[in-house]
Amino acid sequence: MNATATRSRSVTRTLRGQPTSDGAGVKLTRVIGQRDLEMLDPFLMLDEFGSDQPGDYMAGFPDHPHRGFETVTYMLAGRMRHGDNHGHSGLLTSGGAQWMTAGRGIVHSEMPEQEDGLLWGFQLWVNLPAADKMSAPHYQDITPERIPETALATGVRVRVLAGQIGDAVGPVAGIAVDPVYLDITLEAGARCTAPLPAGHNAFAYVYAGAVNLGPVESARHVMRGELAVLTRDGEEVLIAADKEPARLILVAGRPLDEPVARWGPFVMNTHEEIMQAIRDYQKGKF
Repeated sequence: MNATATRSRSVTRTLRGQPTSDGAGVKLTRVIGQRDLEMLDPFLMLDEFGSDQPGDYMAGFPDHPHRGFETVTYMLAGRMRHGDNHGHSGLLTSGGAQWMTAGRGIVHSEMPEQEDGLLWGFQLWVNLPAADKMSAPHYQDITPERIPETALATGVRVRVLAGQIGDAVGPVAGIAVDPVYLDITLEAGARCTAPLPAGHNAFAYVYAGAVNLGPVESARHVMRGELAVLTRDGEEVLIAADKEPARLILVAGRPLDEPVARWGPFVMNTHEEIMQAIRDYQKGKF
């Protein structure tokens, strides 16, 4: 084997998300941040929300604080209005995304701006390194047309939110963990090889159909609603759809390998920093 040959990643484990609710009672599925997978450095939480029943989502996520990490919202269907205590507001629409760096603190709301129809998407929490936890809050609001889409192989299309596939460069920039965030659609029976940075932690979450992940001889079958954690070594992962079309998100980030202290909407490095965050929020310093 050539010493420079590309290594393929395997699946170390699979798990299913747990039904829960958040905000003012929004029903969702928690995939990362639950008992079976508390975190995958630098990823702290992954939620899938999706319903065509207004009662499941209309109450939304009223004002709530964050400090010390980033939230990434990606909309597959529906609309979500964002607003915060610094005067920023925006509307996330189907196919759009927002990468919010909470930094030293922000209070914001995320409210569905529709009364009926399907609301579907993901929210990912990404940890910040200690050096950036008290940075100024800022946003990257990304409209659908800014997310490039390209062919990864015959019968395979990929939208690139972060990272790069060929000439398609994701619009997300300047993130400490050098993330990859791909939304991959495969026709029935299609297969592809997706590149991943060596050393990054990575996962795949299948949200339609089913796929086989990893080298052919040891591929794991991953079904809709399952998350697959990938080995850390390797520069690519093999993906093959079953006898029906499939869709998944493939996400990777450079691990921080730092202590994590978390309490609800605050993620810091020590318990003392968490207590300071609570005091600052109570004093209106966010």
